[in-house]
Amino acid sequence: MINIHVQILLTILFWNSDCQIIPRIEECGLSCSQGIHCKSKPSSGVFNSFCHDAPASLPSMVLKSMKISTVMKCAQGSPCSLHLNIKGTLSLDENIRGLEICSLSLDTQQSQCVNVRFARKKSKILNGKKVQIQFNCIEVNVAQHIYVTMKTVPNYCEVKLSQEYYVEDCRNSDVGKYIPACSAGKFDYNVDRARKIISVNVSNFLRDEDYYVRLCHKWFTCEDVGAFAVIKGKESLKSVSLKYSQLLPCLCIEGWLAIPDARRIQLCPFENDTKALWDNIVYNPVTQTLAWEPACPVLVMVNLCRLMKSNDYCEDIQNSSRSSPEKQVKYSRVDTHPRLCMKFITKQGSWVKCPFAHGEFPAWKMRTAAVAEQIQVFFTSQTKAQFSVFVCNRTQLASCESLGMRHSVSVGDSVSIAMSREMCGSTFCIQGWRTDVDYSVPLQICDIHCGFHGQTYSDGNPAKAMAHRMKSVHSLH
Repeated sequence: MINIHVQILLTILFWNSDCQIIPRIEECGLSCSQGIHCKSKPSSGVFNSFCHDAPASLPSMVLKSMKISTVMKCAQGSPCSLHLNIKGTLSLDENIRGLEICSLSLDTQQSQCVNVRFARKKSKILNGKKVQIQFNCIEVNVAQHIYVTMKTVPNYCEVKLSQEYYVEDCRNSDVGKYIPACSAGKFDYNVDRARKIISVNVSNFLRDEDYYVRLCHKWFTCEDVGAFAVIKGKESLKSVSLKYSQLLPCLCIEGWLAIPDARRIQLCPFENDTKALWDNIVYNPVTQTLAWEPACPVLVMVNLCRLMKSNDYCEDIQNSSRSSPEKQVKYSRVDTHPRLCMKFITKQGSWVKCPFAHGEFPAWKMRTAAVAEQIQVFFTSQTKAQFSVFVCNRTQLASCESLGMRHSVSVGDSVSIAMSREMCGSTFCIQGWRTDVDYSVPLQICDIHCGFHGQTYSDGNPAKAMAHRMKSVHSLH
């Protein structure tokens, strides 16, 4: 119940912050209470930056209760602007000639300072009295993080007030409606896929102000893709053309007014165009490493898989599953067989890419020959390789259960496997795979017909019979 109350309270606080009306002023200025005449002038802050020991007679609470808020200056015929409204209380003393108020932008490190001076005769008469000072001429930007200080003149050590302050952003309905920096504009776009150009038309932004438009790839921030274009505020044509290299799901159009700390708007219209993401597969033949690196952040499950010839289904290879929102996926010591592929699965669907399918890398082959009650298995490869082979019973399309022992064999050698009559049939297969790599596709030769004693061939020639029973991976299931 307490957690619910806290959530409701936070919701009310944030709602109030977004809906808070900013007080209006027509002119900024300085005011002091007690009828004291005070005036201000800009200051660099340098001459008052070094402090001095305070006189013993100086009260300990000379400065107190600094308060900061935001006001909106809206003069007729000019756009509205935001200003800091700074209030503080000073106890007048003969050792104090005035006050210095400074604001430092923690975003840009730019500072503004002002000196406040009092009429000497009046301040001496009111020595010890408290005077309230209000100053609202420091202009600030939307969502700025400000550090405000208030010091005496001269600057006495440890006699200082300071406070951090956040200026309202464009989510505040009042700021969003009346401050030009929040008028980010509106996009219309058209894509010419043949010429790889995106035409952008911008409307609903501040007149006579220049406007920037760019393409960017959205990661944690939106990273540049080429140079930005400028729409001149005084020109009637409010459109630009931007070239792109690939339509990616993170390719966005970003626009903003050419004024400091302007609000930016983004449009990412290609979020469902994920097809191009799966092309960035690289194989290093020296390290036998297969890698894929996303061009955009994407929630994807990656697997190595074996492409089945009969129905284009790609069966996952064990222990190859990887998940990658934004990092490189890498597999070491990978077999370069044409049917070893990468499978990508997202919420939008699945895609299979076979980087070795075009025959650019050496592939190995497995062949069998039936002689009497044995099956001879041969492996051929252009590179040195080690293999394992066994007989299995294919109970399902992607499942073949081992029957008997495994046999090891090298390239150029063969192994003979004894076959019983029960093991000869459409569900029994010879399965082989590479063992000198970490990831290899298992290949199968199925529907084995064994040449037993008593089975005769048309010419009775065992060698010819062996030739007739030769099978290769080209006819695999």
